[in-house]
Amino acid sequence: MNALTVAAMKKLEIIVEGEQQGFVVDLLDRAGASGYTILHNLSGKGTHGVHKGHLMFNDDSVLVMIMTAVPEDLVGPILEGLTPFFNKHMGVVLTSDIQVSRMVKMQTD
Repeated sequence: MNALTVAAMKKLEIIVEGEQQGFVVDLLDRAGASGYTILHNLSGKGTHGVHKGHLMFNDDSVLVMIMTAVPEDLVGPILEGLTPFFNKHMGVVLTSDIQVSRMVKMQTD
């Protein structure tokens, strides 16, 4: 049996209003992220107040989190692309160091 190996990556958790989801996933695609996961209907409290996770009218009316794991060299370009966005829209980006197994799933061709 082969040993499970891990590789160092960066995790980005990008929280935005649902109507801004398309911009973020387009940016991730253009930057070269090999994939992402989207969580809808987030609840929480931040500088803009309390957000309830229930669906109000449609998916555009709630907060979403787009999570991706990328090599460290992609973090700078992604954050650079998000900077003007966050100058006009609410949201946050959380970054963390992670170890990812099954690197074959994370590689781009």
